Amino acid sequence: MTGVAGAAEPGRITGGGPGRGGEPDADPRTSGAAAGGEQRLGPLAVLLRDPEVTDVLVNSPDQVWIERAGRLRPTAVRFPDDAAVRALAVRLAGSGGRRLDTAMPYVDVRLPDGIRLHAVLSPPALGGTCLSLRRPRPRPFTLDELAALGTIGPSETVVLRAVLAARLTAVISGGTGTGKTTLLAALLDAVPANERVVLIEDTAELVLTRVNLVRMEARPPNIEGAGEITQRELVRQALRMRPDRLVVGEVRGPEVLDLLMAMNTGHEGGMGTVHANTAETVPARFEALGALAGLPRAALHSHLAAAVHVAVHLGRDGDGARRVTGIGVVCRGADGIVRIVPALAGGTGPVHYGGRPFAGVEREGLPVLRSLLRDRGVSLWPFDQAAPVRRGPRPAPVTGSPPPASVSAPPPAEAPAPPPAEAAAAENVPEAVL
Repeated sequence: MTGVAGAAEPGRITGGGPGRGGEPDADPRTSGAAAGGEQRLGPLAVLLRDPEVTDVLVNSPDQVWIERAGRLRPTAVRFPDDAAVRALAVRLAGSGGRRLDTAMPYVDVRLPDGIRLHAVLSPPALGGTCLSLRRPRPRPFTLDELAALGTIGPSETVVLRAVLAARLTAVISGGTGTGKTTLLAALLDAVPANERVVLIEDTAELVLTRVNLVRMEARPPNIEGAGEITQRELVRQALRMRPDRLVVGEVRGPEVLDLLMAMNTGHEGGMGTVHANTAETVPARFEALGALAGLPRAALHSHLAAAVHVAVHLGRDGDGARRVTGIGVVCRGADGIVRIVPALAGGTGPVHYGGRPFAGVEREGLPVLRSLLRDRGVSLWPFDQAAPVRRGPRPAPVTGSPPPASVSAPPPAEAPAPPPAEAAAAENVPEAVL
């Protein structure tokens, strides 16, 4: 199978680099066709020769699919029987140092070349052994590259850079395969190099280029049921490692309690990802995870309001393109319940707003976000110099610790005021655009 020629389609996150239409630079560490990879991956190696293929999915011996350019496609690759698929799965799991057999019929592991493997054997997998292989990029996307692809609009890029500069705590939400890990990696690489980042992952999959970084990975129990290292324990250990930013690759269990507690002890600017349907349902997701840690609902919302400032949600459209669909701000109501108030809704294309490109729609939470950033010495350009937005009921401010007296990152330079004609045009922007 050959690669797809031409430029990557807007909004599509592929496994490639910036050259040759998104194809990755040659890197034997992440190529399934590297030396020894052909034999180890068996019939699947031919599929990974295509640099545009990011995922290989085996549903059954006669159903093998790939994901390319955000879309799933069937292939002509076949296995003789389920025993052949099972043997491949066991071999791959063994190369990653994990056990896969009848007693432990599933595994999630990072292989030596960086490919992430998830496998489930039968009988839990009723149709036969299932395999999922995800190939990482040789290097992470930058925020500018994601903006060029259309994953992040111009206005969302401005907001995300301001959030980093102000050291606000952010949660990235979305479904499986929406680009949460990709966006998190881009944000981490945009963090100033003099800041120490401690990263905790259940299964290491983030591809990063920064050097001031400490990475830790959880470990499952061995065959005797001993030796397990949980994300929750790693969060506790990270607090003793002098982090400037504490990052959890994905919050999916009781470690949410330790993470929220850590973010309430002076560790600002933290980040993490969580599965959620929308940004507005993030508090409900945290409630469910907090229940696993025995945290009462009222206590969970109190911790969440004090620890997290911003929620960024990603989704996929009908063509498989991954996009930031909205950015919200955490607000706590009079009833003590935390809600995500939308601050910016993702747009489908640039709109000239106040004489400047604008690809989103301002929402009622944007004044709250502006206030958070200004309290930390960061200006949200170009919004602070654009036309006044439509005003609605102002949400309650975020409760929690007061902002620091100074911000480590200086505020970006203010843009010059627009000419009188441009300002007049901004005042007449239709309300639907605002």
